[in-house]
Amino acid sequence: MVIQAETWRMKGDLIGACSCDWGCPCSFDAPPTNYWCHGTYVWHIREGSFDSVSLDGLTVSWSGESPGPLHLGHVTGQKVIDSRATSEQREVLIKIMSGQIGGPFAIFASVTETELDPIFAPFEITIDGLFSQVSAPGALEVTLTTIKNPVTGEPEELTLLKPTGFTATESQLGASEVYRSTGGIKHDHSGKYGEFSSFEYSWP
Repeated sequence: MVIQAETWRMKGDLIGACSCDWGCPCSFDAPPTNYWCHGTYVWHIREGSFDSVSLDGLTVSWSGESPGPLHLGHVTGQKVIDSRATSEQREVLIKIMSGQIGGPFAIFASVTETELDPIFAPFEITIDGLFSQVSAPGALEVTLTTIKNPVTGEPEELTLLKPTGFTATESQLGASEVYRSTGGIKHDHSGKYGEFSSFEYSWP
């Protein structure tokens, strides 16, 4: 019997936003600001593949709502898949994001109790560090900005180095100018925490 290998890799840009105060206590293994957590990650794949299927240039996101810290579970989650993806690419992206074959998505899957049907939407994305923007009509809108010094009004430069981070090991910490989830999960936490980083995952 021949067993087909399932090898995948993804490299690109990661945009995050959530309901926490700037800095996000989760980054330091502390409970969320409000104890409950609402948040979104957006992965723009510059280079990627699943076996022979290219994922270059596609974008996906995951939004979640948790009644407490994420690690306690009971999360409701929803994926948004780039509608520009072919049927084969859609199938592959859903499989990767299901957490069945490793990577950081396995961690999200392990705490998710209710998985909503995925949304397929055209992503519009501008990558520019803490000035990045992304929107997916009917699902998501995020615009990042810098944290401003409360005395001078000047932008602060804050970088988190976390070798044990599972989504990224180095992140620029900022704020969301706009953060709205408008699909099956609906919340608006504009003006709260935002982050930008590069990511690189592979399996196995």
